[in-house]
Amino acid sequence: MIKDFYKYQAQTTPHPLGMEVAHAKGSYIYDTAGKAYLDFVAGVSAASLGHQHPRVNRAIIEQLGKYSHVMVYGEYAQHPATEFCKLLAQYMPEKLSKTYLTNSGTEATEGALKLARRVTGRSQLISCHNAYHGNTMGSMSVMGFEERKQVFRPLVPDVDFITFNNEDDLQKITTKTAGIILETIQGGAGFIRPHNDFLKKVRQRCDEVGALMILDEIQPGFGRTGKLFGFQNYDVVPDVVVMGKGMGGGMPVGAFTASPEMMDLLCHDPKLGHITTFGGHPVIAAACLATLQELVETDIMARALEKEKLFRELLIHPLITEVRGEGLMLAAMTESAEITNRVILQCQDKGLILFWLLFEGKAIRITPPLTISDNEIREGCGIILEVMDIILNEAEQ
Repeated sequence: MIKDFYKYQAQTTPHPLGMEVAHAKGSYIYDTAGKAYLDFVAGVSAASLGHQHPRVNRAIIEQLGKYSHVMVYGEYAQHPATEFCKLLAQYMPEKLSKTYLTNSGTEATEGALKLARRVTGRSQLISCHNAYHGNTMGSMSVMGFEERKQVFRPLVPDVDFITFNNEDDLQKITTKTAGIILETIQGGAGFIRPHNDFLKKVRQRCDEVGALMILDEIQPGFGRTGKLFGFQNYDVVPDVVVMGKGMGGGMPVGAFTASPEMMDLLCHDPKLGHITTFGGHPVIAAACLATLQELVETDIMARALEKEKLFRELLIHPLITEVRGEGLMLAAMTESAEITNRVILQCQDKGLILFWLLFEGKAIRITPPLTISDNEIREGCGIILEVMDIILNEAEQ
């Protein structure tokens, strides 16, 4: 299979990890040779309830028995999508009550950026250096990493950048600004949290000049930081929330949520202001509804903070300079990209899946399923420390 994988399937890097997957269950992925790998990545924060979660699987199978795709998004009332959006509204700030379902996080970003221009009648968009909001042309335009986008220019014009946590830069948000898009916790940059009420100060500046505040919750959303959304830890309410990854329990999905007054602007002057064929797909929406129900009806989200403490207690080693992030959105930092690469690759050899971050080469991604057990955390951290001991001993010889 691996030869056909390279021959027929387009790649994203010259050297994919190349595991041949047979099946997955809970916190483990199994290759075709029968080897088990403890998953500390969860499909890059997407398999929020682990692999093959029974509630999610049951919802998918039940919906498949009723109907799959029947009409483009927004024309028919389909129970799974309607119930998901209704339940989501109950756990969001009051004004954030209307949701547009998309196929991915990057498509949700595109919709949010369009909404900002539609609401304000302005064109300027602001993002952050080292930000990542997706990889389609609009989303790439607000990516704050020139190396990854320069060959695709020209992109969407009238985009400016500020530095995350730099309050002086907020003066760049003016009466010409349609909206500023921020990751609640910067992901690709190294799991950087907002400091000194930075998000509140962004909110205040947006209110002063009439710009929209868009928060990208694609990675921190759906329980990963101990709350349903990361912004709920920072006492701030954005105008638009962008989401994806963990909301579908491993299924492909995205969404953006705003007030009814704002969202209704997408359906007139012009009509079809944002459209999608498969957004709100009933089978995907059924998985989203089951995932959200599981999150809000159990203690999974609260336990993410307890598990964070366990990770921090265990991940103490001379090669680890710090552990960044919040909840189960963590990054173990080393002194160099070379050390990080060795740890990730050697841990996979020993049956532990880790991964990189997009722009910060020294970071080791640790974003396991929210359902991971304490014993599995100890097992995985033991492998990390074992590998780091080997690397440290080699360096000292």
